Amino acid sequence: MSQTIAPRVRNLVLLLLAVAGALFAAAAPASAHAALTGSDPRQGAVVERAPAQVSLTFSEKVALGDDSLRVLDPKGTRVDAGSPTEVSGTTYAVKLHGGLPDGTYTVTYQVVSADSHPVAGAYTFSIGAPSATTVTVTGQEAGGGLVGGLYGFGRYVSYAGFIVLVGGAAFVLACWPAGSGARAVQRLVVSGWVALTAATLWLLLLRGSYTTSGKAGDILDLDLLGQVLQTKTGAALVSRLLLLAAAALFIAVLFGAWDKREAEEKRDLTFGLAVGGGVVAAGLAASWAMAEHASTGLQPGIAMPVDVLHLLAVAAWLGGLTALLVALYRAPAGTPVAASAVRRFSTVAFGSVATLAATGVYQSWRQLGSWSAFTDTRYGQLLLVKIGLVALLVGIAWISRRWTARLRDAVPAEKDTGRDEPVEAGVGARRGTAGAGSAVDDPERAAQLARQRAAMDAARQRRERDADPDRSGLRRSVLAEACVAVVLLAVTTALTQTEPGRTEEAVKAANSSAASSSSSSSGVASGALTLDMPFDTGGQDGKGVVSIDLDPARVGANEMHVYVTRPNGRAFDVPEVKVAFTLEAKDIGPLPVVPDHITTGHWSASGVQLPVAGDWKVAVTVRTSDVDQVTVAKNAQIG
Repeated sequence: MSQTIAPRVRNLVLLLLAVAGALFAAAAPASAHAALTGSDPRQGAVVERAPAQVSLTFSEKVALGDDSLRVLDPKGTRVDAGSPTEVSGTTYAVKLHGGLPDGTYTVTYQVVSADSHPVAGAYTFSIGAPSATTVTVTGQEAGGGLVGGLYGFGRYVSYAGFIVLVGGAAFVLACWPAGSGARAVQRLVVSGWVALTAATLWLLLLRGSYTTSGKAGDILDLDLLGQVLQTKTGAALVSRLLLLAAAALFIAVLFGAWDKREAEEKRDLTFGLAVGGGVVAAGLAASWAMAEHASTGLQPGIAMPVDVLHLLAVAAWLGGLTALLVALYRAPAGTPVAASAVRRFSTVAFGSVATLAATGVYQSWRQLGSWSAFTDTRYGQLLLVKIGLVALLVGIAWISRRWTARLRDAVPAEKDTGRDEPVEAGVGARRGTAGAGSAVDDPERAAQLARQRAAMDAARQRRERDADPDRSGLRRSVLAEACVAVVLLAVTTALTQTEPGRTEEAVKAANSSAASSSSSSSGVASGALTLDMPFDTGGQDGKGVVSIDLDPARVGANEMHVYVTRPNGRAFDVPEVKVAFTLEAKDIGPLPVVPDHITTGHWSASGVQLPVAGDWKVAVTVRTSDVDQVTVAKNAQIG
């Protein structure tokens, strides 16, 4: 049975990697971490005179390019003049040409948020009166599509490489110095370095296309690469590459000269490796903190050091766990991982978990801001999944600690020569001395004998390894921890690409405030009304909010605008929207209205006739797929 352990382990790990990859792929398209919180003119507004400029306000600072803000007339011609500029804080504006005619104008934006993620969107406003428009914005490619998926995969590999590199090296240096001579552990740490280096170069090449066009053909565009190198994220990736060069020297010393020194010299070198390795590891962690979530928003001066500490604790725990797993399964039978090394790692893991708990509480408060955000935002929901996985991991770790407490150092068995030489003995018995010599002279026979000896050595090592039930129990529990850690890493990577709950709720509040102020101010002047109706068609991606703006909400002709948004406030394009008005008190209706699609999430209809005053029922039918639709309704006083 022991011969089937390794294939089963490999199959289980591959299965979990596939599950984690599927989970990661579903979350690969990056969500924008800066969000549009206001605009002037506002979305759907009808202004009497042409404005001199269009301004947009975001939830955090963004990086602009020459074409980041564009304004298109009803025919799709650009009417913006010059490059966009920063007005103040997080507000940016682009000037418009003079003498613009009446009609519906489309504003598109594509910027990069302060935490490195692309942000794209569009909305409309009208001058004089709404009109038909030839502009159709079905969604921006930046941050999504094939390039977005490839970029997300690169982020996953870079996190995994960092964890294996830093955690594996720390395990050898702090817990199992004898492991510096174990080839399996050496290969593990070196593979972490290779993965992180390759992923960093991969991200650097993809970055330009990821934040602009989203086209695979632009990946090797040197002009885009030059622009990336001038950004904060580009500087962080280049810094990471430089630090990886120093990490290569650290690895060479750790697995080369360190174990061959005398005791006193080795102590001095250990101190130097610990200090130097700690500085390099902290620098690598800082290359994420300085360019992502921690670098913007609340308290960045505190958040960045906390993020560095969090990443180092993750690496020490999960990377050390991976190294321990490799040592338990692949260490030579003559030099098994010592019980004292396992106990030292158990102490390190406990300290790492305590650090993760403290830093995680701070990060959760900073990114969520309220208890409701745990359930009302995607970030909060993913965070709940992560917390559940961490709790499961801690539970399995408790079982591992019980096995660790029972662990004893294995006594290597003496070489069993009777088992090691049966093949050659058989050859000599059949062929005599000449037969043994002929085996040496026959290369094919010699190779066969070598393979048989290697197979028997491996079988003996497995028997010795599996003879200790405590070690076998520890191996199983550590393997279970590693499998959960793979999925945990996928969820964590998805979290780094998801809009923080605090930002999502701020956008909802801003949209709600804008709608309320618009409704109240226009209600005093003209009697216009706004109706917001949540809907759920029951299908995938079937939830949202439909808003009806009716102006002047009086008997006769009315101007109607319909806006469909996702629960987080973003524009939501659905296949079909229909509206019907019914005055049940006088048995009038339903009067159907099919509005025209203007742009993403926006429909309008002119001359909507309501013949008499009264309490009208406004019913909206929203279809989100070929089979999923729902009708929601509210009453409104007309006249």
